[in-house]
Amino acid sequence: MRNVVAVILGGGRGTRLFPLTKLRCKPAVPIGGKYRLIDIPISNCVNDGIRQILVLSQYNSESLNRHIAQTYRFDRFTNGFVSILAAEQTYESVSWFQGTADAVRKSMIHILSLQPDLVLILSGDQLYRMNFLDFIGHFSDTSSDICIASKPVPRDEASGLGIIQVDSAGEIMGFHEKPSPERLSGLESSSEWVPDDQPFLGSMGIYLFKPKVLSDLLTQNPEHDDFGKEIIPCALGRYRMTSFPFRGYWSDIGTIKSFFKANIDLAMPDPAFDMYSQFSPLYTRARALPGARMRNCTLHNAIVCDASDLNGADVRNSVVGIRSYLGKGCILEDTVLMGADFWRGHPQDPATVDPTLPPMGVGEGSVIRRAIIDKNARIGSNVRLLNEAGLEDADGDSWFIRDGIIVIPKGAVIPDGTVV
Repeated sequence: MRNVVAVILGGGRGTRLFPLTKLRCKPAVPIGGKYRLIDIPISNCVNDGIRQILVLSQYNSESLNRHIAQTYRFDRFTNGFVSILAAEQTYESVSWFQGTADAVRKSMIHILSLQPDLVLILSGDQLYRMNFLDFIGHFSDTSSDICIASKPVPRDEASGLGIIQVDSAGEIMGFHEKPSPERLSGLESSSEWVPDDQPFLGSMGIYLFKPKVLSDLLTQNPEHDDFGKEIIPCALGRYRMTSFPFRGYWSDIGTIKSFFKANIDLAMPDPAFDMYSQFSPLYTRARALPGARMRNCTLHNAIVCDASDLNGADVRNSVVGIRSYLGKGCILEDTVLMGADFWRGHPQDPATVDPTLPPMGVGEGSVIRRAIIDKNARIGSNVRLLNEAGLEDADGDSWFIRDGIIVIPKGAVIPDGTVV
């Protein structure tokens, strides 16, 4: 196994995922009831024997730091680590990370100190399973200097990605970062593995570099701050850059709509990203929690996580996170309920000192549809979160609507009888 160092980009302010990123960075956002987004790239690395992992972050990173410290502890015989590299002032620079490439540039001293044979650059906000050993093998077989993982996408998704054009040997001949719809004509790929209904090759934001090539591109172009917009186009014609064809499931969790869909899909029969049929584990923090407890409930296409307490609830097409509470007569439909960081009555529960607060969880008789309920939220009794007005975007007291989906922020309080 070659010495591969993985560098996971923590992202910026994550404005498109607001309010889920109000108190945390994107990689720390919970997904699937018990995981966090950062668990996806780290698990992919660990499963393929890549045990030197650096996570670059600067925005709202305390939650991410705590999760990584509590979760990823390698024993002393493996020489492995998952380390946070926060933006720092140095002799050469006193500024924050200005973009994806700038973050790596300012971290190169730490990356190169590990003397890697290859540098694997990943995003911290994607959902996928990839065999990185196949990726590395393709890199070697094609004598690449740079390799970009890519997958076919239809026209309506192409404008949100970097679009790659390759020759018959898979070498990249053109790269266009998020082209507008009117610029897509002529950017189709004729590769034999690109289907007619998905004629564009989209960059997944997953890169393999030779360390010297990466270092030269970053140091010789100090004004280039972003990989997709600047570094990759600059490398065209200067280095051998190839595309690695990926055929599995991949979702870029960049918006409330994509985050919502990715979660709900996990609860559906035969999901594209199936956590139940393949032994390629996702790792997360180990917790000593009891199983879920349910009484007189109706469940249909639901994931219900550890330590949840459901009493007479009707849950459909939904994800119920750890330590969730659903009172009698609750109805959850197409909803992501993230759960809680602690049980009701725990010393950390603010309600132990403020009895006016409703209990955490969802109170009796409440009906919730097409919503994301962040952690530690307190939904009173007989609340109706339905967006009956059909709003696409709106801000209210302790609630938001984005892409037609109701979002209740972390720790929010929704009083009894509230209607949204």
